[in-house]
Amino acid sequence: MKNGQIWQDVDGNDIQAHGGCIIKHNGLYYWYGENKGADNKIARFVTGQTVSRVDVIGISCYTSTDLLNWKYEGLVLESNKDDEAHPLHTSKVVERPKVVYNEKTGKFVLWMHVDRADYSYAGVGVAISDSPTGPFTFLHAMVPNKQDSRDMTVYKDKDGTAYLFHSKDRNKTMNIARLTEDYTNVDGFYVSVLADQEREAPAVFEKDGMYYMVTSGCTSWDPNAALFACCPCVNGKWKLIDNPCRGENADKTFFGQSSYIFEAEGKFYLMLDHWQPENLKKSGYSILPIEVTDDNCLLIPWQEEWLGI
Repeated sequence: MKNGQIWQDVDGNDIQAHGGCIIKHNGLYYWYGENKGADNKIARFVTGQTVSRVDVIGISCYTSTDLLNWKYEGLVLESNKDDEAHPLHTSKVVERPKVVYNEKTGKFVLWMHVDRADYSYAGVGVAISDSPTGPFTFLHAMVPNKQDSRDMTVYKDKDGTAYLFHSKDRNKTMNIARLTEDYTNVDGFYVSVLADQEREAPAVFEKDGMYYMVTSGCTSWDPNAALFACCPCVNGKWKLIDNPCRGENADKTFFGQSSYIFEAEGKFYLMLDHWQPENLKKSGYSILPIEVTDDNCLLIPWQEEWLGI
């Protein structure tokens, strides 16, 4: 699979799993993401800026044993085609789906950014399922802790506590909101970090007692330089460090944007989306290895091809 390009599943069809995540459960990898397999439309932000979009189709799921050969399992959460007020209606926005498994409840919990087409709502949606391949049942949409939420991710710590990381204040600041024990809501505790740094697209992992967060700048579909931050406590005072990318076009994050960091065989990997705003269904993907140095710095070198594990 050539990094930076659209990838195909085992049946030869384009993988539609944008802005997503990869998790492992019972020896199998699951890749969830936005299905953008439709023609572009134009939406207008509340600020007046126009942006490319596709009507909401739903959240796709693919499975693999080697992170290279992916089988399409279908839409685990479908759009609502009838109720224009529903958060999943085709006219709305559903982005950046992230799935975490709750060992206590036995449920798979799906969080996603939900919004109006003009991005004036800025909230999250939550759905649950008994199976990693769905179907997921939509529970609710909300503005977490009365704080606007745009680009987001969900991170589960070693002790089982889960957190919602989300850009707030129109992307000026990052919030870290603790989730309830069943992972279906926020519990009221949150901290605000990276104040006025205008970072989005958070991707988080922990290694050897240090937490790392890779983020993107706020330039809509246009690529920019990634930055990483670190902190010895997940809800502590995060320090913004530097661009971890190395290689040609590192200052543009290789023309991609961070979506998720996952672990496989003891190593960590960054997922990138390579957005094609004129034809979103052809947006590509990359998976790149992450190196953690002895002085807690991240290095993410470019590789032309993803070979799996």
